[in-house]
Amino acid sequence: MSGLRDYLGDKRAAILRKREEAENGEGPVGPLLLLANVTAEGRSGVRRLRIRDHQILADTGPDFAGYNFGPTSPELQLGVLGTCLTHIFLIQAAEREVPLDALSVDVTGQVDYRAGKDGFENVPVYPHNLSYTVHIDSPASDNELAELQEAVERVCPVLNLLRSPQDISGTIVRQSEIALAAD
Repeated sequence: MSGLRDYLGDKRAAILRKREEAENGEGPVGPLLLLANVTAEGRSGVRRLRIRDHQILADTGPDFAGYNFGPTSPELQLGVLGTCLTHIFLIQAAEREVPLDALSVDVTGQVDYRAGKDGFENVPVYPHNLSYTVHIDSPASDNELAELQEAVERVCPVLNLLRSPQDISGTIVRQSEIALAAD
C-alpha cells in the first residue's frame, strides 16, 4: 500500500497542473458557487445534508428528541474545520515538499445549552474555545513544521472563515409560493 509521501507527490503534481491551467486561462475562472441543501425529515427530524452527490445525516441524541443517527451540527462544524485543516496541511506539505508519513487533526470546542438563559447571558450560543492539535509523523525539522503550520493558518479557508466571520443573509420562501409559480 502506498504511503502518505506517495500521495503528497500526486498532490504536488495536481497543484502544479492546476497552477499551469490557471496561468493559461484554462479551467474555472472567478468565484465558484457552492451549494449545500438540508432537509428536515419526517418523524425523526433528522437533518439530511446534501452536497453534490454526497449525503450526511445530522441528528441529536435521545436526550434532545433525536435518534443519534449522526453528529450534531456543532460537531459537524468541528469536523469541517478538521477536514479543511488536514487538506490544507497536505497541500502546503506537497507544495513545500515537506515529507509526511502520517497526519491527523483533532479539533475541540465547547457548547453550553444553557447559553443565553438566566445566569448564562454571557455564555456564547455558538461553539467556542475552539482549538486544534495536529499529529504529524515526519522527518522534517521543527522549523519546517512551524513554517508549514504558519502557511496553513494563512490560507485555510474554513479556519479563516471562523476567525473572520461573514455577514450572512437569509430569506424565507413559502412552499405554496413555489407551487403557485410552477402552475
